[in-house]
Amino acid sequence: MEFLPKEVLEGLRAAQKRDAAKKARLRVLAGGQIWPVLRRVPGGFALDADEVSHLRGHVDLYDGPKHVATCLIVASEIQGNELICTVKRETPVSDRAALDFAQEGPTLSGYLTKI
Repeated sequence: MEFLPKEVLEGLRAAQKRDAAKKARLRVLAGGQIWPVLRRVPGGFALDADEVSHLRGHVDLYDGPKHVATCLIVASEIQGNELICTVKRETPVSDRAALDFAQEGPTLSGYLTKI
């Protein structure tokens, strides 16, 4: 790689970054803007520092079109070309309301008809 011109190296790095963003299924939605998650890190996730330089507060996490979780970002710092976001709370999103009582016994899954 040392023998390649500087412009070619920058072009290769930009192409790798675009490819990684396309492959990333996880996305962060905050303030009407969407950013791809480059990778998950312990206690948070990494975003492209060229696209966003600072992020705090409540954000929504999507896996493709599916809303996966809501997160509370308490800190973010730039390390290399990545913005590392530290998450205090990540709450999974459910497709139904939480129950306010304990269910007893098995639930019916369907009725059998008489022949």
